[in-house]
Amino acid sequence: MSGVVGMHKVEGFQRARKALSASAALIGVCAAWTAQAQTADTALAPIIVQGNTADNSAIGPVNGYVAKETRTGSKTDTPLNEIPQAVSVVGKQEMDDRGVVNKVDEALRYTPGVIAAPFGVDADTDWIYIRGFDATQTGVYLDGLQLFTYGFGGFQIDPFMLERVEVLKGPASVLYGGGNAGGIVNYVRKRPTDEPYVYTDVGINSDGNAFTGFDISDKLGKSDTVTYRLTGKIAGGDNYSDFSHDLRGFVMPQVTVSPDDGTTLTAWAYAGALNQVHVGNGFFPYVGTVVDAPFGKIDRDFFPGEPDIDTGRYDQQMGGCEFEHEFDSGITFTSNARYGHLQKYEVGPYAYGYVNTTDPLDPGYFQLNRLGFEGHSEVNTVAIDNRLEGDFQTGALDHEVMVGLDYKYYQLDNVQASTPATSIDPVNPVYGASQPINRIYSNQLITQQQLGIYAQDQIRFADGWLVTLNGRYDFVNTDTDNRPTAYSSTYSSYSYDTSAASGRIGIAYEFDNGLTPYASVGTFFNPTVAPSATPNNAPEEGEQYEVGLKYDPTFIDGTFTASLFHLNRRNVVVTDPATFLANQIGEVESRGIELEAKINLNDNWKLLGSFSYTDLEVKEDIVAAYVGKKPYLVPDKTAALWLDYTVTQGALEGMSIGGGVRYQGESWADRLNTLKVPDAAVFDAAIRYKKEGWEGSINVTNLFDKDYVKGCGGEFTCGYGDARTVLFRLSKTW
Repeated sequence: MSGVVGMHKVEGFQRARKALSASAALIGVCAAWTAQAQTADTALAPIIVQGNTADNSAIGPVNGYVAKETRTGSKTDTPLNEIPQAVSVVGKQEMDDRGVVNKVDEALRYTPGVIAAPFGVDADTDWIYIRGFDATQTGVYLDGLQLFTYGFGGFQIDPFMLERVEVLKGPASVLYGGGNAGGIVNYVRKRPTDEPYVYTDVGINSDGNAFTGFDISDKLGKSDTVTYRLTGKIAGGDNYSDFSHDLRGFVMPQVTVSPDDGTTLTAWAYAGALNQVHVGNGFFPYVGTVVDAPFGKIDRDFFPGEPDIDTGRYDQQMGGCEFEHEFDSGITFTSNARYGHLQKYEVGPYAYGYVNTTDPLDPGYFQLNRLGFEGHSEVNTVAIDNRLEGDFQTGALDHEVMVGLDYKYYQLDNVQASTPATSIDPVNPVYGASQPINRIYSNQLITQQQLGIYAQDQIRFADGWLVTLNGRYDFVNTDTDNRPTAYSSTYSSYSYDTSAASGRIGIAYEFDNGLTPYASVGTFFNPTVAPSATPNNAPEEGEQYEVGLKYDPTFIDGTFTASLFHLNRRNVVVTDPATFLANQIGEVESRGIELEAKINLNDNWKLLGSFSYTDLEVKEDIVAAYVGKKPYLVPDKTAALWLDYTVTQGALEGMSIGGGVRYQGESWADRLNTLKVPDAAVFDAAIRYKKEGWEGSINVTNLFDKDYVKGCGGEFTCGYGDARTVLFRLSKTW
């Protein structure tokens, strides 16, 4: 058996080397372009870099809370009100005002249609649901390139390296290929700036977790055509759970070369790491969190693992380049490429329900059952996107056309092991018991490749009409190698190819007063990583119908969006709880309404507000009793309001005060809809003082320390919402 395992590990390493070779070629292309641009610089008159860093550009800083342009909804620089789907943008200032420090999902707490951290706070994963569907694995992008995840093989991004976080609601396959039905979240990283910029900060929260970061951008030497940016951060200390602590950090250097006003190339690299003892949240039972157990409630800070065993760490590296050139004809060529590598390791027992006894005299009565776990994941991934953009006219029609080709490679070498562990008392825990050896139950090498061709035409006519047409076709290949485990000495391998077409049609009318009603219909697909050779090898598919109204008033700096949607998701893999057999017959319907407002009222006041109602229903399932029920975890309603005031005159000039409230409605904890999670409202607050480049701030999340359950992904997987946390930060900008 060891010979078979060794042979297939060699094959895995060979594939990994191919990915590394591809990344080396990618970096070589970046270097070649850089060298060519620098050579060109000697023959051209100095030109000040015209980077995409101006206010309200599609990838640059957001002016206050109000973004005007985005690339996420069209892959081109497009005003938000011209995208025929709802798009939300959270800029850096909003993140800073609300005290977003270590987790990107914190940035989306006030965004309609998005459920951030549905299992409660989880230090090493950004859990995100959009319009009721999990976007964590197939709906996360960095600068328009997918950060695909399967199992535990996922990258985590620090919000300090980001300029903005954008959410496109509804299907996005027409632009990005296979992905989450409910939408995507696109992280837009900081880029080199035109003007010198130096920022540093230091801070600590009430749990004892401290951080410091730096962000420097300037021209490189005396050059007027080369700029750089160096961003880095280190954070660490205690977390809210007993015994939990972490140490994390990253560094990201970038160089932008602009030899002429039509050419820009940016090369960048990134290295990040995390080492932690996990938090205890997310695997608590319904009885003992939502409702009382005989002993009452499990404490929010209870740690159900083993402090001397528990470990979680990752090392991740990325590198990429972005190239853009506008030809004399007006056609623009854009190329974006990225390589990523991840090593992730986790070990430690976790809670899963209670020990099976109902005898109060039994020592195991209401003891928490625990399962041991150990997992290692290694990921190599390459993503490349090339496109051409141009304008032309046909009679009375003005066309903005884009055509492109993109490619994604993702390989995961994944080994997971588990075994029943010792139980633990949630009231009086005793740690240090010897734990049994975990046994390997999954040993896989998974490789998925996707090649897509796409086109978009934005057609304007008749002084206000806009029609958006999108079409795309994808080819997907998935290889799965199942290697021997503790339960099977056999080796199996299977591969399948699939293809899928997707499309979108949108129509809108732009009134002179800033009102833009719109309607769209779009289809999507999401390739599955099949758990078996058959029958689970078809991609998920479906369509969405959306109508809405976007409003950019002429008398104030603000943006308002109202959207009504109907989304169907088919070919969902569902499992029979009696036989554990899976089949792709599941179908889920999502319908709802979303409202969002973001306003810079004046130099003093900024406001954001949101409301969403999401009606989910299971339409098809193996278990007949589940049909007509609502999926668990996702609340039916969310609402949020944040108001920020800055003193601009007088003795208190530079003082800012902010406050907000977040509301989540009821949700279900089980598929039969018999266990309900109640609603909750949480208040946040902030106070800041800024003078001569210095800024001190205090942010408080969950101001009144509301004790509530964020959500349950089953009867034994409930997580508490964030406890009151006070964040102190001091920063300096030059």
